[in-house]
Amino acid sequence: MDQFFFAQKAFIVDSGRLLLVQKSEQDPHNPGKWEVPGGRMQFGEDVNVHLKREVKEEVGIEIEPGRPFFIWQWQLERKSEEGLVRMQIVAAARLCTPLSLDLDETNRVDDDWLGEMRWVDLEEIGSYDFIPNMLPVIREFISVHGK
Repeated sequence: MDQFFFAQKAFIVDSGRLLLVQKSEQDPHNPGKWEVPGGRMQFGEDVNVHLKREVKEEVGIEIEPGRPFFIWQWQLERKSEEGLVRMQIVAAARLCTPLSLDLDETNRVDDDWLGEMRWVDLEEIGSYDFIPNMLPVIREFISVHGK
């Protein structure tokens, strides 16, 4: 079965820092790797409402979604009860402004497999071990904002 998804990732910047989230050690695909908040959009969901929801679920803060700065894609294969599922995800990375800074993990969804949250100085972003599908957008973010 083939599936197509649209996703958004929130690059939340405050005072020279970017908010990162780490996958938990129990994550079946990328344990311990880092990314930014965001995820797949639900059918019929408004793009701004979607990104605000994802950020609230994953890190507990309110944001103002900003402009997209990068679009990329990747493919995954997963086994399911119905057989092999092939997924293609197209994602937009958006610069976002935090409206609050107090991180809170109480609204997380179990199958997001999230662990630690951390505000990281822009100069240190390149030293983190990111999920492989995040590497193109991280490189673009660093080239524009990490100086």
